[in-house]
Amino acid sequence: MTMPRSIILGCGSYLPERIVTNDELAQRVDTTDEWIVERTGIRQRHIAEEGQLTSDLALAAAERAIEHAGIDVDDIDLVILATTTPDQTFPSTATKVQAALGMSNGAAFDIQAVCSGFLYGISTADAFIRSGQARTVLLIGAETFSRILDWEDRGTCVLFGDGAGAVVLQASANGADKDNDASAGHNQERGVLSTHLHSDGKLNNLLYVDGGPSSTQTVGHVRMVGREVFRHAVTNLAAVVDEALDANSLEREDITWIVPHQANKRILDSTARKLGVSPDRVVTTVDRHANTSAASIPLALDAAVKDGRIKRGDLLLLEAMGGGLTWGSALVRW
Repeated sequence: MTMPRSIILGCGSYLPERIVTNDELAQRVDTTDEWIVERTGIRQRHIAEEGQLTSDLALAAAERAIEHAGIDVDDIDLVILATTTPDQTFPSTATKVQAALGMSNGAAFDIQAVCSGFLYGISTADAFIRSGQARTVLLIGAETFSRILDWEDRGTCVLFGDGAGAVVLQASANGADKDNDASAGHNQERGVLSTHLHSDGKLNNLLYVDGGPSSTQTVGHVRMVGREVFRHAVTNLAAVVDEALDANSLEREDITWIVPHQANKRILDSTARKLGVSPDRVVTTVDRHANTSAASIPLALDAAVKDGRIKRGDLLLLEAMGGGLTWGSALVRW
């Protein structure tokens, strides 16, 4: 029996209408547009309106991904929502999206790995599809990160924004979506080639929220040791990129596009230099989206697909690092 491969059929995204510029932030905290751009590359971020929930952003992105994929809602077997900012402690925000979509079958759950959440979600969706437990999976990354920011802390509040992105993955037998070249091998087949996940809980205090139901009974705010996070990010991300390539007997030159978590332009540039990859091959949206945590990779992916940069057959390397610390990569043939 041939094991199915997870093909990404379509993608979609949503950003709140409200845009907050660096100059606007400078009226609230001791910072400037120049300071923020120099250290992060961020020029603006989208912020959810009062009353606009993570599920609202997720639903909008999901509907666009479903339309782009050309499927019906009833085709979906599973909804996975990666988020650090759920609507409620429980039930899962994924079940709210499931209900809003009008799904009458399947299952839904949230997944939490902070900025690495979308990659953890791809790995989970791929496992469900490869094992035959699901045929079509709706995977969403959605955040209202502005709700857990300390707006007096210029070291963190300037970095983050709100948004959502989604993809539809569907089972396809190996070779069924191979390019027409009859000599094309395993790595020329469309879909998720492999995923690689890591975490190190000893580094919890480098990036965390100082609250929670069990500890403080409050939501809390983001706290970060920026210099240490930067150092670990560059080292771990470069390593996990090579891990994915080695697992598939591919070289750095084979990558068409790196679609990274959009944490900080300096991290993106430093990782590219460490890999010897041209910045022109890195999809970058951090300047206008800021860091949207689990939503950042699907937002960047959707932007590059819709503007024509990413084309059928391109080899994509997705990578991220987030609180936990968690990090990972996924190699995908578009």
